[in-house]
Amino acid sequence: MSVKAFKLVSAVEREMLMGDKNYINIECIECCGKNLYIGTNDCFIYHFLLDEKVSTAGKITFAATKQLHKYLGLKKPVSELKAASALTRLLVLCDNTITLVNMINLEPVPTGARIKGAVTFTLNENPVSGDPFCVEVCIISVKRRTIQMFMVFEDRVQIVKEVFTPEQPCAVAVDGYYLCLALTTQYIILNYNTGVSQDLFPYCSDEKRPIVKRIGRQEFLLAGPGGLGMFATVDGISQRAPVHWSENVIGAALCFPYVVALDNEFITVHSMLDQQQKQTLPFKEGHILQDFEGKVIVATNKGVYILVPLPLEKQIQDLLASHRVEEALVLAKGARRNIPKEKFQVMYKRILQQAGFIQFAQLQFLEAKELFR
Repeated sequence: MSVKAFKLVSAVEREMLMGDKNYINIECIECCGKNLYIGTNDCFIYHFLLDEKVSTAGKITFAATKQLHKYLGLKKPVSELKAASALTRLLVLCDNTITLVNMINLEPVPTGARIKGAVTFTLNENPVSGDPFCVEVCIISVKRRTIQMFMVFEDRVQIVKEVFTPEQPCAVAVDGYYLCLALTTQYIILNYNTGVSQDLFPYCSDEKRPIVKRIGRQEFLLAGPGGLGMFATVDGISQRAPVHWSENVIGAALCFPYVVALDNEFITVHSMLDQQQKQTLPFKEGHILQDFEGKVIVATNKGVYILVPLPLEKQIQDLLASHRVEEALVLAKGARRNIPKEKFQVMYKRILQQAGFIQFAQLQFLEAKELFR
């Protein structure tokens, strides 16, 4: 049974990006606060400011204002963008080279600092250096079976470590010293400081696109065999039951308490609290799904959309209105981490009371008594 957890709202429409130039495709996106950056197949970066507007009826819309666009001078697509807001830098991957550009004017840093030989890269969101004016970058190198760690400053880069892997890596996520890697035939956890690695489970990267996503301190979400979304800690164990995805998931994101997945035809929403599928949104031709500071963004080749979460209280009330008491209570308990303590206690008491009356009306007196108590 479905819950309305998210609404899909358009953010950047194709005319704003490409006008009548049909050959332009969106390759990658990055969002940092109100700043939205889009990398395209014709080697341009576009910078938009996103303004969220709420109508008196509570309807949310987004107005995107184009700031500027910049041609990088190559005939290659911009394949990845990552913002390092503390440095006011945007890291841009194009033609196997990561360039540092200014987040405001998109100009390359004067020193010309860059990282060459990168297939893909990610930032360490739980950095180990302790330096607030540096970001830690992990790249899958063009050298076979090689991962490299860099420290990136405002105008220079410094290699910290080179690690060799048992098979060719094709996707990576980082937490502290731990790398979660999708190799050719399996996922592993590798501590790049000690060199100790741990196998997680087999996976064939030739058949499907691997997904490796850090979802919290020392925890990752992976696309497992049989269409399962699997959770794994840095110790190689799973503290949560898996969620059942479709076989051909191409992207995943987290917006607590939900895991959102994208395949060729749909966006699906599963609860991390009871692993049930809660919502399905038709979405054709999607190829990007990412979360940025709690904002979930999806994109086709031509447009960008935001998945706006409905307030948890509204979702709980909808579940109670359809007499789905157990689900409402599970969601209410899970909401504890998102709501201030005093507000949560008042809300939770009221929900228990409502749930009690529903059970009472269904002649489930023992259950009602427990809830009233």
